[in-house]
Amino acid sequence: MTTSTSPDVFSTDAWMRRFVQSAHTAKDRLTALDQEVGDGDFGINLSTGAHFTLRHLEANPASDNDPAAPLHAAATAFLDEVGGTSGPLFGLLFQSLAFSVAAAGSATTPALAAGAADGLAAIRRVGDAAPGDKTLVDALGPAAEALRTAPEGTPPTEALARAADAAWAGVSETARLRARMGRSSYLGERAEGVPDPGAVGIGLLFASARAVVEDLSTRLD
Repeated sequence: MTTSTSPDVFSTDAWMRRFVQSAHTAKDRLTALDQEVGDGDFGINLSTGAHFTLRHLEANPASDNDPAAPLHAAATAFLDEVGGTSGPLFGLLFQSLAFSVAAAGSATTPALAAGAADGLAAIRRVGDAAPGDKTLVDALGPAAEALRTAPEGTPPTEALARAADAAWAGVSETARLRARMGRSSYLGERAEGVPDPGAVGIGLLFASARAVVEDLSTRLD
């Protein structure tokens, strides 16, 4: 006799709240990384986006029937409140995820895969970045592919864990790349050996689907 099991229920609200904590915890390390290869403001920008995401979540509690709401909250926070390059790019990703989840009516693995793919396309279109340029695309691309190729029926929590592993592998790859975009492209060899901070942010996002990232050293050292 086959026993039926309840489907995996994934909370986007809990995901965004864990991401908020991860971003705040990683702020100083991300700032230090960006001081080596960028403008030095990425840790502050990501933490600022996280701060306003939490404010939106607290002001507009998401109901169980609206799994897109927490993703819309993050999109609004990053698009409206965060400066620099990172705010709009992360905002586009959250917006794409929100639209896809809203269309599906729940945060299923196919919906998350479609949202990640759409977000990647939007970021590449706006940022004009390609794989190998040493940007967040080098983490988001593998993560989106991991979601797309997850076996049918894979619960979203498991699929996002696969995406996180793929994103971290992409982060490691950025440390071996010579930048072709942004300020780090002017540093040449001096930027080699340092992972792209934006890519690390993507790793944090997908890893937060399962747990708060308390320590980046296990991923970066």
